[in-house]
Amino acid sequence: MLVTINQIFTSLGATVIVPVVIFLVAIILKVKFSQALQSALYAGVGLTGFGWVIASFTPVVTKLIRQMVSNLGLDLKVVDLGWQAGSLTAFSSKVGLLFFVVGLVLELLLFISGVTKIMMASNLWNNFGLMIWATVAYQATHNFWLSFGVAVFMLLYTLLLAEVQAKRWSDYYGVPNATVAAVHNIEQVIPAIILDPLWNKLGLNRIQVTPATLKEKLGIFGEPSLLGAGLGLVLGVLANLSRLQTISAWSQITQFMIQLAAVMTIFPLIAGVFAKAFEPLATAINHRAAQTVTNDGAKRWFLAVDDGIGYGESATLIAGMILIPLMVMVAFVLPGNQTLPVVDLISIPFMIESMVALTNGNLVKVILNSLIWFSLGLYMASYLAPLYTQAVLHYGAVLPAGVVLVTSFNLIARPLNGLVLLAFISQQPWLIGLCMVIYLGLLWFVRTHRDNIWQYLDRQAVQNLSINND
Repeated sequence: MLVTINQIFTSLGATVIVPVVIFLVAIILKVKFSQALQSALYAGVGLTGFGWVIASFTPVVTKLIRQMVSNLGLDLKVVDLGWQAGSLTAFSSKVGLLFFVVGLVLELLLFISGVTKIMMASNLWNNFGLMIWATVAYQATHNFWLSFGVAVFMLLYTLLLAEVQAKRWSDYYGVPNATVAAVHNIEQVIPAIILDPLWNKLGLNRIQVTPATLKEKLGIFGEPSLLGAGLGLVLGVLANLSRLQTISAWSQITQFMIQLAAVMTIFPLIAGVFAKAFEPLATAINHRAAQTVTNDGAKRWFLAVDDGIGYGESATLIAGMILIPLMVMVAFVLPGNQTLPVVDLISIPFMIESMVALTNGNLVKVILNSLIWFSLGLYMASYLAPLYTQAVLHYGAVLPAGVVLVTSFNLIARPLNGLVLLAFISQQPWLIGLCMVIYLGLLWFVRTHRDNIWQYLDRQAVQNLSINND
Protein backbone atom coordinates (compact mmCIF):
# COMPACT_ATOMS: atom_id res chain seq x y z
CA MET A 1 0.00 0.00 0.00
CA LEU A 2 2.81 2.40 0.92
CA VAL A 3 4.56 1.71 -2.39
CA THR A 4 1.31 2.26 -4.32
CA ILE A 5 0.63 5.60 -2.61
CA ASN A 6 4.20 6.68 -3.31
CA GLN A 7 3.81 5.70 -6.98
CA ILE A 8 0.58 7.68 -7.30
CA PHE A 9 2.12 10.87 -5.90
CA THR A 10 5.33 10.37 -7.86
CA SER A 11 3.49 9.71 -11.13
CA LEU A 12 1.28 12.79 -10.83
CA GLY A 13 4.14 15.02 -9.68
CA ALA A 14 4.20 18.42 -8.03
CA THR A 15 2.82 20.17 -11.13
CA VAL A 16 -0.48 18.29 -10.65
CA ILE A 17 -0.71 17.69 -6.90
CA VAL A 18 0.14 21.26 -5.80
CA PRO A 19 -2.50 22.89 -8.07
CA VAL A 20 -5.07 20.38 -6.76
CA VAL A 21 -4.16 21.27 -3.17
CA ILE A 22 -4.36 25.00 -3.91
CA PHE A 23 -7.75 24.54 -5.63
CA LEU A 24 -9.16 22.61 -2.66
CA VAL A 25 -7.80 25.14 -0.15
CA ALA A 26 -9.30 27.98 -2.18
CA ILE A 27 -12.71 26.29 -2.26
CA ILE A 28 -12.56 25.68 1.51
CA LEU A 29 -11.78 29.39 1.97
CA LYS A 30 -14.88 30.19 -0.15
CA VAL A 31 -12.94 31.66 -3.06
CA LYS A 32 -15.06 31.82 -6.23
CA PHE A 33 -14.83 28.66 -8.34
CA SER A 34 -13.41 30.51 -11.35
CA GLN A 35 -10.74 32.22 -9.24
CA ALA A 36 -9.86 28.96 -7.50
CA LEU A 37 -9.44 27.24 -10.86
CA GLN A 38 -7.32 30.11 -12.20
CA SER A 39 -5.12 29.99 -9.08
CA ALA A 40 -4.57 26.26 -9.54
CA LEU A 41 -3.61 26.73 -13.19
CA TYR A 42 -1.20 29.55 -12.37
CA ALA A 43 0.45 27.29 -9.78
CA GLY A 44 0.81 24.47 -12.30
CA VAL A 45 2.19 26.81 -14.97
CA GLY A 46 4.66 28.37 -12.52
CA LEU A 47 5.92 25.03 -11.20
CA THR A 48 6.28 23.70 -14.74
CA GLY A 49 8.31 26.76 -15.70
CA PHE A 50 10.55 26.43 -12.64
CA GLY A 51 11.08 22.75 -13.41
CA TRP A 52 12.02 23.35 -17.04
CA VAL A 53 14.53 26.08 -16.26
CA ILE A 54 16.19 24.25 -13.35
CA ALA A 55 16.30 20.95 -15.27
CA SER A 56 18.06 22.66 -18.19
CA PHE A 57 20.41 24.72 -16.02
CA THR A 58 21.50 21.98 -13.58
CA PRO A 59 23.58 19.79 -15.95
CA VAL A 60 25.34 22.85 -17.35
CA VAL A 61 26.47 24.07 -13.93
CA THR A 62 27.27 20.56 -12.71
CA LYS A 63 29.68 20.10 -15.63
CA LEU A 64 31.46 23.37 -14.76
CA ILE A 65 31.71 22.36 -11.10
CA ARG A 66 33.32 19.04 -11.98
CA GLN A 67 35.84 20.83 -14.20
CA MET A 68 36.61 23.31 -11.42
CA VAL A 69 37.21 20.52 -8.90
CA SER A 70 39.38 18.67 -11.40
CA ASN A 71 41.47 21.79 -12.12
CA LEU A 72 42.15 22.28 -8.42
CA GLY A 73 43.22 18.65 -8.04
CA LEU A 74 41.14 18.10 -4.89
CA ASP A 75 41.13 14.59 -3.45
CA LEU A 76 39.05 14.33 -0.26
CA LYS A 77 37.79 10.89 0.73
CA VAL A 78 34.09 11.76 1.27
CA VAL A 79 32.46 12.55 -2.07
CA ASP A 80 29.16 14.39 -2.53
CA LEU A 81 26.93 12.23 -4.75
CA GLY A 82 24.02 14.70 -4.60
CA TRP A 83 20.60 14.64 -2.98
CA GLN A 84 19.21 12.27 -5.63
CA ALA A 85 21.01 9.25 -4.11
CA GLY A 86 19.62 10.26 -0.70
CA SER A 87 16.10 10.52 -2.10
CA LEU A 88 16.36 7.06 -3.67
CA THR A 89 17.63 5.66 -0.38
CA ALA A 90 14.84 7.32 1.62
CA PHE A 91 12.07 5.99 -0.63
CA SER A 92 13.61 2.50 -0.65
CA SER A 93 13.46 2.01 3.12
CA LYS A 94 10.40 0.83 5.05
CA VAL A 95 10.78 3.50 7.72
CA GLY A 96 11.06 6.14 4.99
CA LEU A 97 7.97 4.96 3.12
CA LEU A 98 5.94 4.77 6.34
CA PHE A 99 6.80 8.34 7.18
CA PHE A 100 5.90 9.49 3.66
CA VAL A 101 2.30 8.44 4.32
CA VAL A 102 1.97 8.89 8.09
CA GLY A 103 3.96 12.13 7.94
CA LEU A 104 1.43 13.60 5.51
CA VAL A 105 -1.41 12.85 7.93
CA LEU A 106 0.63 14.18 10.85
CA GLU A 107 1.36 17.41 8.98
CA LEU A 108 -2.35 17.95 8.42
CA LEU A 109 -3.17 17.22 12.06
CA LEU A 110 -0.48 19.61 13.32
CA PHE A 111 -1.90 22.35 11.09
CA ILE A 112 -5.56 21.72 11.90
CA SER A 113 -4.86 21.57 15.64
CA GLY A 114 -2.99 24.89 15.55
CA VAL A 115 0.38 23.50 16.65
CA THR A 116 1.81 25.10 13.52
CA LYS A 117 0.73 27.91 11.21
CA ILE A 118 2.37 26.12 8.27
CA MET A 119 0.33 23.89 5.96
CA MET A 120 3.20 21.53 5.18
CA ALA A 121 1.11 18.96 3.30
CA SER A 122 1.37 21.01 0.10
CA ASN A 123 5.14 20.46 0.17
CA LEU A 124 5.11 16.70 0.72
CA TRP A 125 7.87 15.92 -1.82
CA ASN A 126 10.40 17.53 0.47
CA ASN A 127 9.47 14.93 3.10
CA PHE A 128 12.29 12.83 1.68
CA GLY A 129 14.61 15.20 3.56
CA LEU A 130 13.04 13.86 6.77
CA MET A 131 12.87 10.30 5.52
CA ILE A 132 16.61 10.09 4.83
CA TRP A 133 17.47 10.95 8.45
CA ALA A 134 15.10 8.22 9.66
CA THR A 135 16.73 5.79 7.25
CA VAL A 136 20.25 6.66 8.46
CA ALA A 137 19.05 6.32 12.08
CA TYR A 138 17.66 2.87 11.34
CA GLN A 139 20.92 1.87 9.69
CA ALA A 140 22.72 2.88 12.90
CA THR A 141 20.35 1.42 15.49
CA HIS A 142 18.00 -1.08 13.76
CA ASN A 143 15.35 0.40 16.05
CA PHE A 144 12.37 1.08 13.76
CA TRP A 145 10.28 3.27 16.05
CA LEU A 146 13.20 5.31 17.36
CA SER A 147 14.18 5.97 13.74
CA PHE A 148 10.61 6.94 12.88
CA GLY A 149 10.73 9.27 15.88
CA VAL A 150 13.76 11.03 14.41
CA ALA A 151 11.71 12.04 11.37
CA VAL A 152 8.74 13.11 13.51
CA PHE A 153 10.90 15.25 15.80
CA MET A 154 12.69 16.85 12.86
CA LEU A 155 9.29 17.64 11.32
CA LEU A 156 8.26 19.44 14.51
CA TYR A 157 11.19 21.84 14.66
CA THR A 158 11.21 22.24 10.87
CA LEU A 159 7.67 23.61 11.09
CA LEU A 160 8.72 25.84 13.98
CA LEU A 161 11.64 27.36 12.06
CA ALA A 162 9.47 27.70 8.94
CA GLU A 163 6.94 29.67 10.96
CA VAL A 164 9.63 31.95 12.37
CA GLN A 165 10.82 32.94 8.90
CA ALA A 166 7.40 32.76 7.20
CA LYS A 167 6.51 36.44 7.06
CA ARG A 168 9.99 37.53 5.94
CA TRP A 169 10.15 34.85 3.23
CA SER A 170 6.68 35.74 1.99
CA ASP A 171 7.43 39.48 1.92
CA TYR A 172 10.86 39.15 0.33
CA TYR A 173 10.01 36.64 -2.39
CA GLY A 174 6.64 38.25 -3.05
CA VAL A 175 4.46 35.14 -2.65
CA PRO A 176 1.56 36.06 -0.33
CA ASN A 177 1.07 33.82 2.72
CA ALA A 178 3.63 31.28 1.53
CA THR A 179 6.94 30.00 2.86
CA VAL A 180 9.38 27.13 2.38
CA ALA A 181 9.71 24.33 4.91
CA ALA A 182 12.19 21.72 3.69
CA VAL A 183 14.18 20.23 6.59
CA HIS A 184 17.41 20.25 4.58
CA ASN A 185 17.20 23.99 3.94
CA ILE A 186 15.24 25.50 6.83
CA GLU A 187 17.88 25.27 9.58
CA GLN A 188 19.74 28.16 7.91
CA VAL A 189 17.24 30.36 9.77
CA ILE A 190 19.45 29.86 12.84
CA PRO A 191 22.71 31.48 11.64
CA ALA A 192 20.76 34.22 9.86
CA ILE A 193 19.09 35.27 13.13
CA ILE A 194 22.01 34.69 15.49
CA LEU A 195 24.72 36.34 13.38
CA ASP A 196 22.75 39.31 12.07
CA PRO A 197 23.25 41.54 15.17
CA LEU A 198 27.00 40.81 15.00
CA TRP A 199 27.18 41.82 11.33
CA ASN A 200 25.25 45.00 12.12
CA LYS A 201 27.70 45.89 14.90
CA LEU A 202 30.49 45.48 12.37
CA GLY A 203 28.63 47.81 10.02
CA LEU A 204 27.79 45.28 7.31
CA ASN A 205 24.20 46.51 7.21
CA ARG A 206 25.57 49.78 5.81
CA ILE A 207 27.27 47.97 2.93
CA GLN A 208 24.53 48.19 0.34
CA VAL A 209 25.27 45.14 -1.77
CA THR A 210 21.94 43.91 -3.05
CA PRO A 211 20.75 43.44 -6.64
CA ALA A 212 18.65 46.60 -6.22
CA THR A 213 21.58 48.77 -5.11
CA LEU A 214 23.86 47.24 -7.76
CA LYS A 215 21.30 48.16 -10.39
CA GLU A 216 21.07 51.69 -8.98
CA LYS A 217 24.84 52.23 -8.82
CA LEU A 218 25.91 50.37 -11.94
CA GLY A 219 23.04 51.37 -14.20
CA ILE A 220 22.61 48.96 -17.08
CA PHE A 221 25.51 46.85 -15.78
CA GLY A 222 23.49 46.21 -12.64
CA GLU A 223 20.64 44.62 -14.58
CA PRO A 224 20.07 40.96 -13.65
CA SER A 225 20.92 39.76 -17.15
CA LEU A 226 24.28 41.57 -17.23
CA LEU A 227 25.09 40.58 -13.65
CA GLY A 228 24.38 36.99 -14.66
CA ALA A 229 26.61 37.27 -17.71
CA GLY A 230 29.44 38.75 -15.65
CA LEU A 231 29.18 36.08 -13.00
CA GLY A 232 28.98 33.44 -15.71
CA LEU A 233 32.24 34.77 -17.18
CA VAL A 234 34.03 34.44 -13.82
CA LEU A 235 32.74 30.91 -13.16
CA GLY A 236 33.44 29.82 -16.72
CA VAL A 237 37.04 31.03 -16.53
CA LEU A 238 37.59 29.28 -13.17
CA ALA A 239 36.33 26.03 -14.70
CA ASN A 240 38.62 26.36 -17.73
CA LEU A 241 41.84 27.73 -16.23
CA SER A 242 43.92 24.91 -17.65
CA ARG A 243 42.72 25.42 -21.23
CA LEU A 244 41.96 29.10 -21.72
CA GLN A 245 44.00 29.09 -24.88
CA THR A 246 41.48 26.79 -26.63
CA ILE A 247 38.41 27.72 -28.65
CA SER A 248 36.32 25.05 -26.92
CA ALA A 249 37.00 26.64 -23.53
CA TRP A 250 35.79 30.05 -24.64
CA SER A 251 32.83 28.45 -26.37
CA GLN A 252 31.80 26.93 -23.03
CA ILE A 253 32.48 30.17 -21.15
CA THR A 254 30.43 32.37 -23.47
CA GLN A 255 27.58 29.87 -23.63
CA PHE A 256 27.44 29.73 -19.84
CA MET A 257 27.40 33.53 -19.68
CA ILE A 258 24.27 33.58 -21.82
CA GLN A 259 22.68 30.67 -19.95
CA LEU A 260 23.16 32.26 -16.52
CA ALA A 261 21.92 35.60 -17.86
CA ALA A 262 18.85 33.81 -19.24
CA VAL A 263 18.06 32.17 -15.90
CA MET A 264 18.33 35.48 -14.04
CA THR A 265 16.05 37.13 -16.59
CA ILE A 266 13.43 34.40 -17.00
CA PHE A 267 13.04 33.24 -13.38
CA PRO A 268 11.47 36.44 -12.03
CA LEU A 269 8.90 36.30 -14.83
CA ILE A 270 7.93 32.74 -13.90
CA ALA A 271 7.87 33.70 -10.21
CA GLY A 272 5.41 36.47 -11.05
CA VAL A 273 3.05 33.93 -12.64
CA PHE A 274 3.34 31.59 -9.66
CA ALA A 275 2.68 34.43 -7.19
CA LYS A 276 -0.65 35.09 -8.94
CA ALA A 277 -1.81 31.67 -7.75
CA PHE A 278 -1.75 32.92 -4.16
CA GLU A 279 -3.48 36.27 -4.57
CA PRO A 280 -7.06 34.96 -4.09
CA LEU A 281 -5.88 32.77 -1.19
CA ALA A 282 -4.09 35.70 0.44
CA THR A 283 -7.21 37.85 0.17
CA ALA A 284 -9.36 35.14 1.77
CA ILE A 285 -6.83 34.39 4.52
CA ASN A 286 -6.36 38.06 5.37
CA HIS A 287 -10.15 38.60 5.42
CA ARG A 288 -10.57 35.80 7.94
CA ALA A 289 -7.59 36.99 9.96
CA ALA A 290 -9.14 40.43 10.25
CA GLN A 291 -12.29 38.86 11.67
CA THR A 292 -10.60 36.35 13.98
CA VAL A 293 -8.09 37.71 16.48
CA THR A 294 -6.45 35.55 19.10
CA ASN A 295 -4.10 36.23 21.99
CA ASP A 296 -1.08 36.01 19.70
CA GLY A 297 -2.34 38.40 17.06
CA ALA A 298 -4.09 37.88 13.74
CA LYS A 299 -4.92 34.30 12.83
CA ARG A 300 -2.61 34.09 9.84
CA TRP A 301 -1.26 30.91 8.29
CA PHE A 302 1.10 30.02 5.46
CA LEU A 303 1.19 27.47 2.67
CA ALA A 304 4.50 25.60 2.32
CA VAL A 305 5.77 25.81 -1.26
CA ASP A 306 8.69 24.36 -3.17
CA ASP A 307 12.12 25.97 -2.70
CA GLY A 308 12.41 26.28 -6.47
CA ILE A 309 10.22 29.37 -6.33
CA GLY A 310 13.05 31.43 -4.84
CA TYR A 311 15.92 29.75 -6.69
CA GLY A 312 16.27 32.28 -9.48
CA GLU A 313 15.61 35.47 -7.49
CA SER A 314 18.52 37.79 -8.19
CA ALA A 315 20.22 37.91 -4.77
CA THR A 316 19.63 34.20 -4.22
CA LEU A 317 21.14 33.13 -7.53
CA ILE A 318 24.04 35.61 -7.40
CA ALA A 319 25.05 34.57 -3.88
CA GLY A 320 24.59 30.90 -4.79
CA MET A 321 26.86 31.13 -7.83
CA ILE A 322 29.52 33.04 -5.87
CA LEU A 323 29.44 30.41 -3.13
CA ILE A 324 30.12 27.52 -5.53
CA PRO A 325 33.87 28.19 -5.96
CA LEU A 326 34.15 29.53 -2.40
CA MET A 327 32.82 26.29 -0.86
CA VAL A 328 35.17 24.21 -3.01
CA MET A 329 38.11 26.24 -1.71
CA VAL A 330 36.81 26.12 1.88
CA ALA A 331 36.54 22.32 1.66
CA PHE A 332 40.19 22.18 0.62
CA VAL A 333 41.60 24.45 3.37
CA LEU A 334 39.26 23.56 6.28
CA PRO A 335 41.37 21.68 8.88
CA GLY A 336 40.17 18.14 9.41
CA ASN A 337 37.47 18.26 6.75
CA GLN A 338 37.13 15.13 4.59
CA THR A 339 34.09 16.13 2.50
CA LEU A 340 34.28 17.37 -1.07
CA PRO A 341 31.04 19.08 -2.17
CA VAL A 342 30.43 18.51 -5.88
CA VAL A 343 27.00 17.55 -7.19
CA ASP A 344 24.95 19.46 -4.59
CA LEU A 345 26.80 22.73 -5.14
CA ILE A 346 24.12 23.55 -7.71
CA SER A 347 21.63 23.34 -4.80
CA ILE A 348 23.22 26.24 -2.90
CA PRO A 349 20.57 28.76 -4.07
CA PHE A 350 17.93 26.48 -2.50
CA MET A 351 20.01 26.24 0.66
CA ILE A 352 20.37 30.00 1.24
CA GLU A 353 16.81 31.26 0.69
CA SER A 354 16.17 31.73 4.42
CA MET A 355 19.39 33.72 4.78
CA VAL A 356 18.53 35.89 1.79
CA ALA A 357 15.03 36.64 3.06
CA LEU A 358 16.08 37.36 6.66
CA THR A 359 18.98 39.62 5.62
CA ASN A 360 16.85 41.35 2.98
CA GLY A 361 19.12 40.33 0.12
CA ASN A 362 22.36 41.65 1.67
CA LEU A 363 24.87 39.64 -0.37
CA VAL A 364 27.77 40.18 2.02
CA LYS A 365 25.80 38.85 5.00
CA VAL A 366 24.43 35.92 3.04
CA ILE A 367 27.88 34.84 1.92
CA LEU A 368 29.42 35.19 5.38
CA ASN A 369 26.54 33.33 7.05
CA SER A 370 26.84 30.57 4.47
CA LEU A 371 30.60 30.18 4.80
CA ILE A 372 30.31 29.76 8.57
CA TRP A 373 27.27 27.45 8.65
CA PHE A 374 28.23 25.32 5.66
CA SER A 375 31.76 24.90 7.02
CA LEU A 376 30.25 23.40 10.17
CA GLY A 377 28.10 21.32 7.85
CA LEU A 378 31.18 19.91 6.11
CA TYR A 379 32.45 18.66 9.46
CA MET A 380 29.09 17.04 10.18
CA ALA A 381 29.00 15.41 6.73
CA SER A 382 32.53 14.07 7.27
CA TYR A 383 31.57 12.59 10.65
CA LEU A 384 28.34 10.99 9.40
CA ALA A 385 29.79 9.74 6.10
CA PRO A 386 30.30 6.10 7.24
CA LEU A 387 26.66 5.82 8.40
CA TYR A 388 25.26 7.57 5.34
CA THR A 389 27.37 5.41 3.00
CA GLN A 390 26.11 2.23 4.68
CA ALA A 391 22.51 3.38 4.25
CA VAL A 392 23.03 4.28 0.58
CA LEU A 393 24.73 0.94 -0.17
CA HIS A 394 22.12 -1.05 1.77
CA TYR A 395 19.25 0.33 -0.30
CA GLY A 396 20.77 -0.25 -3.70
CA ALA A 397 22.81 2.75 -4.83
CA VAL A 398 26.08 1.98 -6.62
CA LEU A 399 29.15 4.01 -5.68
CA PRO A 400 31.41 5.40 -8.42
CA ALA A 401 34.65 3.50 -9.00
CA GLY A 402 37.29 4.31 -6.41
CA VAL A 403 34.86 6.06 -4.04
CA VAL A 404 34.70 4.64 -0.50
CA LEU A 405 32.60 7.18 1.43
CA VAL A 406 29.79 9.36 0.12
CA THR A 407 27.48 12.10 1.37
CA SER A 408 25.01 14.71 0.18
CA PHE A 409 26.10 18.29 0.78
CA ASN A 410 22.48 19.45 0.60
CA LEU A 411 20.94 16.77 2.84
CA ILE A 412 23.62 15.74 5.34
CA ALA A 413 25.91 18.78 5.78
CA ARG A 414 23.48 20.11 8.39
CA PRO A 415 24.86 20.92 11.87
CA LEU A 416 21.48 21.03 13.68
CA ASN A 417 19.98 17.96 12.00
CA GLY A 418 23.21 16.06 12.56
CA LEU A 419 23.25 16.85 16.28
CA VAL A 420 19.63 15.72 16.64
CA LEU A 421 20.42 12.47 14.82
CA LEU A 422 23.41 11.81 17.09
CA ALA A 423 21.28 12.44 20.17
CA PHE A 424 18.63 9.95 19.05
CA ILE A 425 20.96 7.19 17.84
CA SER A 426 22.87 7.41 21.13
CA GLN A 427 19.63 5.96 22.58
CA GLN A 428 20.33 7.93 25.75
CA PRO A 429 16.97 9.03 27.25
CA TRP A 430 18.45 12.21 28.74
CA LEU A 431 19.79 13.38 25.36
CA ILE A 432 16.52 12.67 23.56
CA GLY A 433 14.63 14.28 26.44
CA LEU A 434 16.86 17.36 26.26
CA CYS A 435 16.02 17.76 22.56
CA MET A 436 12.32 17.62 23.37
CA VAL A 437 12.56 20.07 26.27
CA ILE A 438 14.42 22.59 24.09
CA TYR A 439 11.81 22.19 21.34
CA LEU A 440 8.88 22.65 23.73
CA GLY A 441 10.50 25.75 25.22
CA LEU A 442 11.00 27.24 21.76
CA LEU A 443 7.47 26.28 20.72
CA TRP A 444 6.04 28.09 23.76
CA PHE A 445 8.18 31.14 23.01
CA VAL A 446 7.12 31.31 19.36
CA ARG A 447 3.45 30.72 20.23
CA THR A 448 3.44 33.56 22.78
CA HIS A 449 5.76 36.00 20.94
CA ARG A 450 5.09 35.25 17.26
CA ASP A 451 4.13 38.80 16.26
CA ASN A 452 7.07 40.26 18.21
CA ILE A 453 9.45 37.86 16.44
CA TRP A 454 8.13 38.87 13.04
CA GLN A 455 8.39 42.55 13.93
CA TYR A 456 11.97 42.06 15.14
CA LEU A 457 12.95 40.31 11.91
CA ASP A 458 11.32 43.08 9.88
CA ARG A 459 13.30 45.70 11.83
CA GLN A 460 16.51 43.77 11.25
CA ALA A 461 15.70 43.54 7.55
CA VAL A 462 15.04 47.28 7.33
CA GLN A 463 18.54 47.88 8.70
CA ASN A 464 19.83 46.46 5.45
CA LEU A 465 18.45 49.64 3.90
CA SER A 466 16.52 48.32 0.92
CA ILE A 467 14.01 45.61 0.11
CA ASN A 468 14.74 43.64 -3.03
CA ASN A 469 12.18 41.61 -4.88
CA ASP A 470 13.81 41.58 -8.28
